[in-house]
Amino acid sequence: MPRQLFTDEHWNKFKTVLLSLRIYDKPTLRQTVEGIFYRMRVGCPWRDLPAAFGKWNAVYKRFNAWSLQEKLMRLFQALVVEPDLEWAFMDGSIVKAHQHSSGAAHEQETAIGKSVAGNTTKIHRVVDAGGLPIHFSVTGGEVHDCKEAPELVAKLPPVEYMVADKGYDSEPLRMQIRDQGAVPVIPRKQSSTIGNDEMDWCLYKYRHLVENLFARLKHFRAVATRYDKLKRNFESVIALACAFIWLPM
Repeated sequence: MPRQLFTDEHWNKFKTVLLSLRIYDKPTLRQTVEGIFYRMRVGCPWRDLPAAFGKWNAVYKRFNAWSLQEKLMRLFQALVVEPDLEWAFMDGSIVKAHQHSSGAAHEQETAIGKSVAGNTTKIHRVVDAGGLPIHFSVTGGEVHDCKEAPELVAKLPPVEYMVADKGYDSEPLRMQIRDQGAVPVIPRKQSSTIGNDEMDWCLYKYRHLVENLFARLKHFRAVATRYDKLKRNFESVIALACAFIWLPM
């Protein structure tokens, strides 16, 4: 029997949220969900799912249908309960897109771009003061952090301090953060004439929390390397990984 991920306690909590999203409680529901997480964890093709999880095509169809209906994204959002919003940390991380992620139908959005590393996707992420994920977005790997940041910040709940690295050095972004009632803690680039006299370097040192979160997410090999052809399916993989991190909370 392949190694499974859920304890009975965590499964009961996970199942409660699934049922609230009008996902039918079939006798094979846990088996199907374990199959989806197995594929995420080991990064295997869907066709190579062990028979213990049922027919691979049935598991894939459930995942694809839930992704199309955005149920997996809502699952993640439902598990984000009482985040610590005193501080928020924002960053982006590039993942390589496997050659099997190409070839999606032209009318479907893929969020795969060209960068110096080849075909890549970028995950833009915000975590709370405890290092737990509260929001993310996915773009092509060539999209600069500052370009995606305004839309990311606009969707956040009110926070007290927004911390990011110098890749987010932008006056319009700082103004947007202040307008939302938060204090930006973003260092200026060396070429800046204003300087960093107002920087809270002590708080900035805690920015490793968002890096730690990326490291935890990439324990799932289907996050560390992108295999999904469609943007919505890759977003659903990330949402499931984030939901799993929230389960013990």
